[in-house]
Order: sequence, then C-alpha cells, then structure tokens
Amino acid sequence: MTQQRSEGRAAEGQDQQSAGCCSGPHAHSLPESAVAADVDVLATLGNDTRYEALRVIAEGDDDGVCVCEIEPALGVSQGAVSQALSRLFSAGLVERRKEGRWRYYTPTPRAERLLRVLDDTRSVDDE
Repeated sequence: MTQQRSEGRAAEGQDQQSAGCCSGPHAHSLPESAVAADVDVLATLGNDTRYEALRVIAEGDDDGVCVCEIEPALGVSQGAVSQALSRLFSAGLVERRKEGRWRYYTPTPRAERLLRVLDDTRSVDDE
C-alpha cells in the first residue's frame, strides 16, 4: 500500500509539473487560406525543375526570360519546362507575357523576396 501511495504522489507531481509548463493549446494567427497559399508556394518550390526555372527567370533580364532560353538552361524536356512554368504561374511566382509566338517570364515581387530569404538563410558552408 505504501508503494501505491508513493507511485500516486509521483504521478501527481508529474501532473503538476506538466500543468506548470503547458497553459493550453497555442494556435497560430494565420487564417486557413493563408496557410493553404503558403503550403502551395512551398510545394511549388519543392521541385528541382520548378525551383531552377524560377532561379533562371529571377536572374534574367528585366524584360523577362524567353521560354526558349529556359529549356536549354534546365536540360529537361519542353513538356517538363511547360509544366514547371505553368505551376510557377499558378502559384503567383512568375508573370508571363506573349510576344508573337514566344512567352517571356518575369519573377513576381513575392518570388524575388522568397529567393532573397533563401539566399540570406543559406549557410556559408552550403555555397
């Protein structure tokens, strides 16, 4: 019986310690739509072809980068480039304009900020 009381007191002590550090659930302040939009952008950047395409576009001329320049820079099929650019556009990371039969892509301000943050947070050892 003494052992049961000791175990009971130990359990009570653990409960009191837990209650002291945990004051309840903590929720973030972002609305669900913002979380979904952020996850979409991060998922878009989570693919090598899309990420590298965005880098090529961001490092291009202010007038935009022609799709004909992106394909050889990435070394993937035209279909893969087309899908990557479509996804980047849908995620709001690039803008596009058509001139004749060519499309030109420029990064959006959001994409430029995201790339800057990634550059700033990359470890010096990673470069």
